[in-house]
Amino acid sequence: MLSYKYKDRYINRYDAIVGNNELEGNISKKIKTIDNYYYGEKTFEQSQIKMQKEIINNLLTDKTKLIVGGDLSNQIGLTSYALCEKNISFLGIYSACASFVEGLIIGEKYINDNTEVLVLTSNHNLVSERQFRFPIEYANLRNVNSTFTSTCATGCVISNEKSNIKLVSSTIGRVINLNISDPNLIGAIMAPAAAEAIYEHLVNNSESLDDYDLILTGDLGNVGLMILKDYLKEEYNIVTNKIIDAGSNLYKKINEINDGASGPATLPLYLFYNIIDSNKYKKILVVGTGSLHSRTIVNQKLSIPSVAHVISIEVVL
Repeated sequence: MLSYKYKDRYINRYDAIVGNNELEGNISKKIKTIDNYYYGEKTFEQSQIKMQKEIINNLLTDKTKLIVGGDLSNQIGLTSYALCEKNISFLGIYSACASFVEGLIIGEKYINDNTEVLVLTSNHNLVSERQFRFPIEYANLRNVNSTFTSTCATGCVISNEKSNIKLVSSTIGRVINLNISDPNLIGAIMAPAAAEAIYEHLVNNSESLDDYDLILTGDLGNVGLMILKDYLKEEYNIVTNKIIDAGSNLYKKINEINDGASGPATLPLYLFYNIIDSNKYKKILVVGTGSLHSRTIVNQKLSIPSVAHVISIEVVL
């Protein structure tokens, strides 16, 4: 796997907007919340577009020359709509729930003294549920191992302007397929990719987990987190109690949420407002995990590939 070390790369600003379930969970109460899933719009998709527009408007400055981002909708259409009225370069990306880390890895390449880059992602529970699972009108029962797509838009600005959040290094993962075809088991699908990416990052940078205060994974969920720990132990002889999964910890106990949260915005939301804002962790290994399936693949009973990307962050406490 390819690994890179960075010089003078920083996260300068970040912002988020969330739904009611997320506000009532384990995140800061400072975050703006939408009043309902429609957010004053006619459709859930338009609601998600509106959320993204607000993040863009809150973070954009004259120095922002590029936006890198995507979402879970088909052909990342909602992010594209959110940017229709902006006269700014755009790179659309899709690595499912690994998209935010991929956005950081891509975006830092376009930074110079006069240019900052906005990295953006979002997800909406009712947009994703009807695209990847079932519309709520079906009243379909949720699988006990199924994660619950969070409702959130998140973005951050990266540049070479020094701040207290430094990007140190990254590793670009590879696609892995262990022949699991059940989309309700995305934690199991993504855990091996996360384990390999963590291991490769440590080897390529001559590091060990002792060099980090925390390993934060994206949305493996409770089951996927257990599999990740077992996989690290069995395949790479790595045993650690430093791993936190954002999806497993985003919510308090809510009846319809069984295995935790999912969606590409889950990781940056938890990273910014629970980990960085806590002032507890200095060196953080952030692992974006993505289940690379579509409804077509699932309906054809094909196995589901996955990918994981890693970025190392150092926080000045």
